[in-house]
Amino acid sequence: MNKRYRWLILASLVALTGNAFAEEAKSVEKSPWTSSVELGFIRTTGNTETQNTTAKGDVIYEVEKWRHTGHAEAYGSEAKNQTTGENEVSAERYELSGKSDYKFSELDYAYALIKLKKDRFSGFEYDHIVSAGYGRKAIKQDNMELDLEIGPGERFFKVDGGLSDEEALLRLSAKYWWQITDNSKFTQVLSTDIGEQITSSESITGLQANINKTLALKLTYTVRHKTEVPVGNENTDTEAAVTLVYNF
Repeated sequence: MNKRYRWLILASLVALTGNAFAEEAKSVEKSPWTSSVELGFIRTTGNTETQNTTAKGDVIYEVEKWRHTGHAEAYGSEAKNQTTGENEVSAERYELSGKSDYKFSELDYAYALIKLKKDRFSGFEYDHIVSAGYGRKAIKQDNMELDLEIGPGERFFKVDGGLSDEEALLRLSAKYWWQITDNSKFTQVLSTDIGEQITSSESITGLQANINKTLALKLTYTVRHKTEVPVGNENTDTEAAVTLVYNF
């Protein structure tokens, strides 16, 4: 075969391969799905024996006008009773939420939210919230974003040993993230549900450091507060967690 033709064929193959990789990269970049899973486990032995486990999962589907997010988490803690020698559950919490945003513009959107909570040691058998309202992206930069939301809603709850109840509420929320470097990210989520009987607030501060493209180490500090709780329960709960995050 003529040497010039060989070079032409080789150049064509390289060009076709390059185009294939470019199309594949483009399709990956255009994927509307973003998902992550977090797992954390801490066990102490010796004078005190405790075991803490936390698991979280998030999924986001975003297209031009819509953004749908789902979140699930579970947390449990056990400690050994020094008198009986048996392990006793000291904390057990589950949460499941779903949210849909419809974008009017690059900055403005409407949202609908449902959040289901069950905390075994909070004094409430369950505490669910449904809300809808308006959101605005107050900051939108390449390395930083801030979303603010406000809207009416309804709380459905039941005190341990009591009757089911509900109340109207006003929901306020702020979600902020800052990509400090290519491998580190700071996040802050604040929310307050102002009800007729109960006002509940939550603050989640996080710092994430990437290990590689898919794995990261995350530190979070959470504060939860309720203005009214059943007798014998604390108004404020705090939680510090170290988790391993897998992004896919």
